[in-house]
This record gives sequence, C-alpha cells and structure tokens, in this order.
Amino acid sequence: MDFLTLFAIYVAVVLTCMFLVCKYSGQQQSPFNTLLNYVLKVVAPLTPQWLQKLSHWTLHRLFHQRNNFFIYVHILLEGAVYAEFTLEVFSFCREMDTTLTSLSVPYVLLLIKTFIFYLCIRTDPGTVTKKKVSSQLHIYPYDRRLFHPGVSCPTCQLVKPARSKHCRVCNRCVQRFDHHCVWVNNCIGAQNTRYFLLYLFSLCAMAGDIALLTGDMLLHAVLRSGLHRASYVDGYGQQQPAGPLFVVQHLFLTFPRIVFMLGFLIFLFFLLAGYALFHTYLALVNQTSNEWYKSRGYVCQRCHPAAAADHLCSPVPDLSKRHYYSRGLLRNLREIFLPLKGVQKKGN
Repeated sequence: MDFLTLFAIYVAVVLTCMFLVCKYSGQQQSPFNTLLNYVLKVVAPLTPQWLQKLSHWTLHRLFHQRNNFFIYVHILLEGAVYAEFTLEVFSFCREMDTTLTSLSVPYVLLLIKTFIFYLCIRTDPGTVTKKKVSSQLHIYPYDRRLFHPGVSCPTCQLVKPARSKHCRVCNRCVQRFDHHCVWVNNCIGAQNTRYFLLYLFSLCAMAGDIALLTGDMLLHAVLRSGLHRASYVDGYGQQQPAGPLFVVQHLFLTFPRIVFMLGFLIFLFFLLAGYALFHTYLALVNQTSNEWYKSRGYVCQRCHPAAAADHLCSPVPDLSKRHYYSRGLLRNLREIFLPLKGVQKKGN
C-alpha cells in the first residue's frame, strides 16, 4: 500500500498546483510570487556565485530564447510511450484477441499528430513585417481598451496592428498573438492557431486511445487470472478478499512499466483535455489567451499602473465588450481555420 499512498499524495500535489495556477494566473500578487521571493532570499546567500550564474543562464536559455530542447523532450517521451506499448502491451493485447484494427489506431494517430506537429513548428504565426504591416493594420479594428491605434513596437520599430504583441522569445511582433509555446518552439498566432488546436486534440486522442487499450489489457489480465475473486491472509492470520487496492498493487508489481505508463497517460490526457477545451472556448468567442490574460486584471495600457481609479480609461470593464472581436460561433471558427488577410489600400 506504500506505493498507492505515495501515488495518491503525488496526484493530490499535482492537482493542487494546477488549481492554484488556474486561480492566480493573470494576477500580479499570488502565492507563487511570494513563495519564490522567499526561497530566493533564503537560498541566494547559501548558493555559490557560479551556480547562480549557471542556473540563471540555463533558465534564460530554456525559457527566454528559442531552442529545440522541449521538442526533443516531447519526442523522447512519445518514443518511450510507444516503445512500451509496442514491446509489451501490443503482444498482450494480441493474446487477448484484440483486433489489429484497434491496435493500429495509435500508429495512425501518431502519423497524423506528427504531420500537424511539423506544421505547428514550421508555419509562420503571422509575423508583422515592414512589407506586410500596412495590410495587417486593416485586419482588426482597435478596441481602445487593450489595443490602441498609433502604438509602435519599440523593438521592431513598426506600428502594432490590433491584437498583435511582441514576443520577447522570438523577438518579433505577431499578428493575433496567442502565446509562445516552448513545446513547438514557435509563437501561436493568426496563421497557426488552427494547427495548434488540432495538435492538442491529436495528443489527447493518442493518449486516450493508448490508455484505453492498456486499461482493457489489464482488465482482461485480472479477469482471466481470477484475481478479483482471490483472497489473502492478513497479518492477523485471517483470510481477506482481495479488494481493488490489492488488485492495483498486484498489477503494479506484475506489470510495473505498463501501470506507470497508464498512470502517466491518464494524467496527461486530462491535463491536455483541459487545455484543449480552454483553447476551444477561446476560439468560439474569438479571444486569444493573451487577451484573456490581460482582461482578467484589465488596466488601460496608456495609464500609469499606480493611477487613481478615476483616471483610468475604463475602471470597470464593460461586459458587453468582453468579447469585442466575436462575430458569432461559425464566423469565429472560420476565422481560426481560414485566417483573415489584410487588403492593401491603394494610394490616391
């Protein structure tokens, strides 16, 4: 039971962290900032200078510069899961008369996901350039709450189109900027949001399908062995029926890698499913995660953060303009899969 207790604690900690991230995202003051500042104050005097520099360089390289590290991690994890599925689960499933059609679905999904993954990495998200900025300026109107006309990017030295944002990692302004995704080493913007959504759903489908096949294999193993009807002698010498916890522990001792993989896939499925549903919601209301983040603690960009409430452009957000760019369900989805293109205005 020690393993089950540790696993339950692990799941509780992960779920608690996910809840806290969702609750405090977009807020300037949060328990994370307080805890991080406290840890840094305590640890910094005890840490050698060279180690501090190395850690700062590593974190900067991983999260503030474009690199392929997380792409390699993605491929490594995916390869480990498919290796375990192919070398162990596949053969067990064949012994239990699972059809080849069912067993081939994960590989078909892998091919589809890999193609979408490639498109997500290689497709330009909608970079704002000198050549295209004049047409990009006319794609979306300025809402004058989060986006204002005439604002220039100090880095790119270009007027920022509505809904665009400068990505510090890629060092470019991106049209309809959503976020920078380290897993694809690319920004998610107007031109590749559709690929990112399909990428999330294909990952969910892969994790869910392999988890179902693995769970079905373990269930058949329990039924065929009669483990669910078994009994054991406890520490007092009395015979006890094998309950669900005993069965799970026995499966973990018998198929440790398979059970660990199943737990990882279940956790990954629910994590990705939640993230995919969140981005689906944003697509349906025509909002980016950048806009969602800003609107949660909205203060006009042209006002000083410490300005009094009566000096703010909009101290109380107008709920009727909460989804300013929404044009209806179908048109919003069409905009995701068929991105809008600016029309260059001809001079007189």
